Amino acid sequence: MLSTEQLAHLSHGEWNNAEVFAHCAQSVEFSMSGFPEHKSALFKQTVGALAFTAFAAKGAMSHNLAEPIPAAPKLDRNLDVNLALARLIQSLTDFQQYQAELAPHFAYGELNKADYELAHVLHFYNHQQSFTKMS
Repeated sequence: MLSTEQLAHLSHGEWNNAEVFAHCAQSVEFSMSGFPEHKSALFKQTVGALAFTAFAAKGAMSHNLAEPIPAAPKLDRNLDVNLALARLIQSLTDFQQYQAELAPHFAYGELNKADYELAHVLHFYNHQQSFTKMS
């Protein structure tokens, strides 16, 4: 198991690991509570839907790894990485147990639970590209 210090310094991207974990947690949380800002309906029905379909078919997502969710609370660069990771894990547990209607995605529009699960996994896998391996 990695120490807190090792875990905090794995990222080689613009965001540190705590910011990545918090960003991914925001995405999962917003899928249940609602995203604070959305692309236009036309965007979601065309570009957004096509993007999600392409990501799903490819089994991989590619997006700007330092782009925040529109209108989401600013990420705290000084947040303890263990707290951020715990938040991400809790958001995933909450999502797994969530039975109510899911909120539309800010870019992809309406997604069912299976599609959201895929979107969350692909999103996190994409962010894993910013992590480095400790030897």
